[in-house]
Amino acid sequence: MIFRIKSETLFLPLVSLLWLSNTSFVSGQTAELPKFNVSGYEVQIKAINDLHALHHGAAFSDCTLWDSWLPHATLWTGQKPRDQYRQSFLNRKIDAEGYVSVNQHRGMAHSEGWPFPAWQQSGSAGFHFSIADEVMAIQQFAQKALTNTDGWEIYGAVVEGIDPVRGLRLLATSDVVTITTPAFSCGTIVAPFARLEWAASGLSKGSQPNIQWLFEGESEWSSDRHVDFSPLSESNGLQFANVPLYRHPKYAGLLTRYRVTFNLATGSHIDLKSLITAIDTRHPITNANFIRGSAEYFAWTRDLDFLRKNIGRMRRALCFALSEFQIRELKLVHVPWVGHDGRSGLVAGPNGIPQPRLGLGVGNNYYDLVPFGGDDALATIYYFDALNLMADIEREIAAQAAWNIPTDEPPFSVDELTSLADAVKAHAGQYFWNETTERFIGWQDTLGVRYDYGFVFVNNEAVAYGFATPQQSRQIYDWLDGNRIVDGDTSQGADIYHWRFAPRVTTQRNTQDYVWAWSAPQSIPWGDQIQDGGAVLGFSYYDLMARLKTSGADNAWGRLQEILTWFREVQNEGGYRAYYKKPGRGVLQGGGPAGGLGMDQEFMESVLVPQIMLYGFLGCSARADGLLLNPQLPADWPELTVTSIHYGDHVFDVTANTDLLRLTTRTAGSKPIQLWLKSAQWEMKTMDTGGNVIQTIESLENVAPLVLNPVDGQNYIFKEKSKP
Repeated sequence: MIFRIKSETLFLPLVSLLWLSNTSFVSGQTAELPKFNVSGYEVQIKAINDLHALHHGAAFSDCTLWDSWLPHATLWTGQKPRDQYRQSFLNRKIDAEGYVSVNQHRGMAHSEGWPFPAWQQSGSAGFHFSIADEVMAIQQFAQKALTNTDGWEIYGAVVEGIDPVRGLRLLATSDVVTITTPAFSCGTIVAPFARLEWAASGLSKGSQPNIQWLFEGESEWSSDRHVDFSPLSESNGLQFANVPLYRHPKYAGLLTRYRVTFNLATGSHIDLKSLITAIDTRHPITNANFIRGSAEYFAWTRDLDFLRKNIGRMRRALCFALSEFQIRELKLVHVPWVGHDGRSGLVAGPNGIPQPRLGLGVGNNYYDLVPFGGDDALATIYYFDALNLMADIEREIAAQAAWNIPTDEPPFSVDELTSLADAVKAHAGQYFWNETTERFIGWQDTLGVRYDYGFVFVNNEAVAYGFATPQQSRQIYDWLDGNRIVDGDTSQGADIYHWRFAPRVTTQRNTQDYVWAWSAPQSIPWGDQIQDGGAVLGFSYYDLMARLKTSGADNAWGRLQEILTWFREVQNEGGYRAYYKKPGRGVLQGGGPAGGLGMDQEFMESVLVPQIMLYGFLGCSARADGLLLNPQLPADWPELTVTSIHYGDHVFDVTANTDLLRLTTRTAGSKPIQLWLKSAQWEMKTMDTGGNVIQTIESLENVAPLVLNPVDGQNYIFKEKSKP
């Protein structure tokens, strides 16, 4: 559903603008996709294999938002996703300070942040001499390009013309060039950055461009009110400059003009495509996501060349996050950015109708309408996990001197990382816990207000990532399973799973805490907006993994069977779009219109759900120090087989039952496998391609990884002898 907002521009929530990017959303089966097999449950297992095939082909994105999910779901399945993510991670933009770009499509805000809220939605200003490639600006805001310089003041340069691609073209005729915008009016709260898209050639070495500003009632430019930005010594094409004006101590008031100055400019060519006031749409979770995705890439591929090239970037990303979000000092994530303090962008107006508070409530993660920020619980959970993953990598690097990993960016101390992760869990795990509702809140804003709308996804991920204590995990699932009722929740008991394929995203109605651009939340029925009682298919994965950890394999299998029953019904009626066309079944989002249910098109994370078979029931996970197998099978499963697992340069099948594991090599690589088994006494037999036993180890204890050197067709059989 689309709503009209300020100035009659359109705002699409969540990831509904992703269709503007270069990501493919065409579902389709990948050749030789791994299969899951469980004897006696062929109907259910066919459904999960079909679900996997349906979503696997579209499960790739260069956008950092998906770095924790899509690599996790695809790196073990074949070479194509490995090649895609290797290139993606090595080319991911990281700025000079260490912030990792969201890397989404072009927008009308910070160029390395989320594409919106846009300046057109902010009561602020933007000047575009060219709208080439500005699909969002054209389609969403009907943006027009400037055709003249009326109202501009340009000194020290002559106008050579306005190019439809490069914009305003200037030739500098003096040492100092100044470009002053026409008059405009907006508060600095909606303009923490000034964003230029520009190019230059011929600027002298040492040239230092800057931006100045005027406030309401001023006519004289103050020499001590300017912010520098990086020069371009030669023309490398158009480049963005996001100039952090908000950091200047005298940047507060009602803006009326910008002036851009270039020095040492005589004879140079300067192009100005656009100059806008920009909302700070950076996401605080991108650095954690990049670290997590990169760590998982290395764990599955054992690609040392990748690690050598990327470890410095990972370290720099973590350094930035620890400093910027005060994680060491506060033992949680505090987001200090303008518009990200956790306060709502809406306030109750006449007759209770929400009125916008421009500049507040800017999104911080996948749920881009809701003002996470301030002290941010979800971001804290993500960094808790990233700290542990980084500790694992640093530990293995320290143990493997032969890897020759660069130290241009200093390594982290493993003890520091693990101690900090433990401290974050201990402190933030209580700080974000609501003793009344017995669940985690979403965030606490700068005024100390705590926000608890029954954020199911926060709580599921807290359990799945090991952030929640066992007692907290049990209390969370007593709530989700309806064993206890939270007073005031809109959805209670069985209704939490009303949508069948996933729990609701939230369980309490929210009509007041959003970014200002979402102007009429009260007009949308409960459940018709994802972030207000809706549901996302992909994140059932964390519900399943958390259930496995908290309530065991039978509980997780029971929930998965309900999802598979739903999926078979949907497929029998022609798929998602056909099924949800029928009234009363919910409003599907995707490809533009907003809605309450997310499962196809931009919802690429739907591929996560089948991963419960590998990571959950088979207990297979890739780590910096090797491959772990720790099966947890439902009681009525005779065994589980997962085929074509790609690990390092090997491909193999794994079969597990109650006391036996079989690893069958399909394609043997050149490097050994370090294999970890659950704590137990094991007997291992190695069998050749003819089924002959060629080696037996009668007592194998899991005190170190077992090093295997597979041969094509060879079988390794591990039989559990006793349990400690």
